[in-house]
Amino acid sequence: MTTPLVELDGVSKYYGNIRALEGVSLTVGAGEITCVLGDNGAGKSTLIKIIAGLHRHDAGSLRIEGEETVLGNPREALDRGIATVYQDLAVVPLMPVWRNFFLGSEPVRGKGPFRRLDVGLMRATTRSELLRMGIDLRDVDQPIGTLSGGERQCVAIARAVYFGARVLVLDEPTAALGVKQSGVVLKYVAAARDAGLGVVLITHNPHHASLVGDRFVLLKRGAMVAAHTRGAVTLDELTRQMAGGSELEDLAHELERSPASPPAGADRAEDA
Repeated sequence: MTTPLVELDGVSKYYGNIRALEGVSLTVGAGEITCVLGDNGAGKSTLIKIIAGLHRHDAGSLRIEGEETVLGNPREALDRGIATVYQDLAVVPLMPVWRNFFLGSEPVRGKGPFRRLDVGLMRATTRSELLRMGIDLRDVDQPIGTLSGGERQCVAIARAVYFGARVLVLDEPTAALGVKQSGVVLKYVAAARDAGLGVVLITHNPHHASLVGDRFVLLKRGAMVAAHTRGAVTLDELTRQMAGGSELEDLAHELERSPASPPAGADRAEDA
């Protein structure tokens, strides 16, 4: 069997007496999408920060390509091929697309006082890399803030692929998008998978997860409540578990309308 790119086994994280994450296990293989589902407060953000190197786990093990690892910072994660795309995308809206594509890693040409940004290389590379991912922008000189939310997500994914990511962690990439734009983003998530990357898709939308996911991990209040593989769980069951299962049924029962009772004084009015 191929060694997973990233593997978490019983990972936990505590802040004093507060349990942020406990006993979470997941596997991210090359050419696979692992979906992590959960409502607000389920522990998804803490999980992202552990994989991205922002926080160290307190218990359990994190293995990268079979080697047990403790990531000290995000640079270590990047050096190990793990790139994280957060909801804010880390872009500068007024800068052109090509400048955002290379933000923080700009190539230069010349030496000494003649050093300058290699603008031509950045423009050409941005255009070709976006086309390779199937993204055909009108103009890479336009401010990235003029792109739609889905297009900005796709640029961020293409940037991570270009800079050598082997594992791509996506933080709620479709959360603020409509149906059409969500479909565009999911298409490029699948393109990253087809390029051989391992993808961790954080989402609260089981419908989106079921469209592209190969593995599904459900979190609730910092604990893992279920883990499934594609074909072993239906969308209805995934949705039921995501929504709370029996808790949702109890809520529906509580919200049922009781038989209408006559308004106060109605009997007296009829006697009169």
